[in-house]
Amino acid sequence: MSSMAWGANGNSVALTALCDALVVGGGPAGLATGIALRQQGLDVVVADALVPPIDKACGEGLMPDSRRELGLLGVDLTAEDGCEFSGICFVSERLGARNLASAPFGGAKGIGVSRVKLHQRLVDRALDLGVRLEWGKRFVPGHGEFATVGGEPYRFRYLIGADGEASRVRSLAQLEAGSVKSERIGFRRHYRMAPWSDSVEVHWGDGCQVYVTPVGGDEVCVAAITGKRGVHFEEVLGQFPWLLRRLAEKETFGRERGAVTTTRRLDRVTRGNVALVGDASGSVDAITGEGLALGFRQALLLADALGNDDLAHYEAGYASIVQLPRRMAAIMAAMDRSERLRDCILRTLAVHPELFARTLRVHVGELTPMRFLVVDGLRLVSGLFMSGISMVNQPA
Repeated sequence: MSSMAWGANGNSVALTALCDALVVGGGPAGLATGIALRQQGLDVVVADALVPPIDKACGEGLMPDSRRELGLLGVDLTAEDGCEFSGICFVSERLGARNLASAPFGGAKGIGVSRVKLHQRLVDRALDLGVRLEWGKRFVPGHGEFATVGGEPYRFRYLIGADGEASRVRSLAQLEAGSVKSERIGFRRHYRMAPWSDSVEVHWGDGCQVYVTPVGGDEVCVAAITGKRGVHFEEVLGQFPWLLRRLAEKETFGRERGAVTTTRRLDRVTRGNVALVGDASGSVDAITGEGLALGFRQALLLADALGNDDLAHYEAGYASIVQLPRRMAAIMAAMDRSERLRDCILRTLAVHPELFARTLRVHVGELTPMRFLVVDGLRLVSGLFMSGISMVNQPA
């Protein structure tokens, strides 16, 4: 839609394009927001300075809750889109166990899907719904409810920042207040080989983790996260001899990706008619694998809020969405920092796989934390205590 004026020759001239919501950022969070808002009947423009395919370093494993949220957006991923996986396996070569602790999901399966393919599925869904996508066009803020996209003027009711960790919209709206808990480096590489497990493997090392995710019948994604600056992917993999041997001489393909992953908490995610989603709104450590699921949930919550013209509803509901992932991130970050705590937890989960399975159910939203603590809290504490005692009694 656009407002019109009459030129000197009598022809109509478009002055300003109109929309209900201008979403800045066309990654998964931005596209999900555009889709969710369009499902509420809003007229939406999604703008990004890049042009698809848009890739990013990530582990490419979508947990069952991510698939569930995607389904609410009308994107139903099947095995044809990637490779389904049934659970999570924790590995610690230092403890002498390649498959130390593993557990299946309680219900639906997760799926490994390349970031580029996921992005295309979201683009297709957005186009089907009539979301206006402006690729390769830079957003420049104007005054009040005006901006330009690729040099073209736009007027909007709401401005949505989905432009990542270095969000310009967040800075524009003066929503930077908050805290940065940590910054780590992430790498990703694809190998041409058949997956050897139907689970995502999380290999725990000294201050780093490596995730192995099946993403196709002959394709494996290997992603690494480390807090050590200046290291390369091969240096991280060097901590995992068994894994390194498994990957040796296998063909790699596609572009190797690297990125900084930040744990950030903002004081607010809205101001006036501006709202933030995805990493622009803050982020949990990539160690949780919940970044995409959070973005999808935020998109759905924001659509519900704007469908009722009540942005305060999004601000109020945002905290409950991020609460559990933040708690899980804190626990896993503590495991990353403390070798003793990590070993104690891994040994406990290995001895009590049913606890691991129920922990996974909490992680993907199939079991409430309170229910878990009531039923399993004492057994978990007892297991950790006994693991700690056994470690103390081990000969040096």
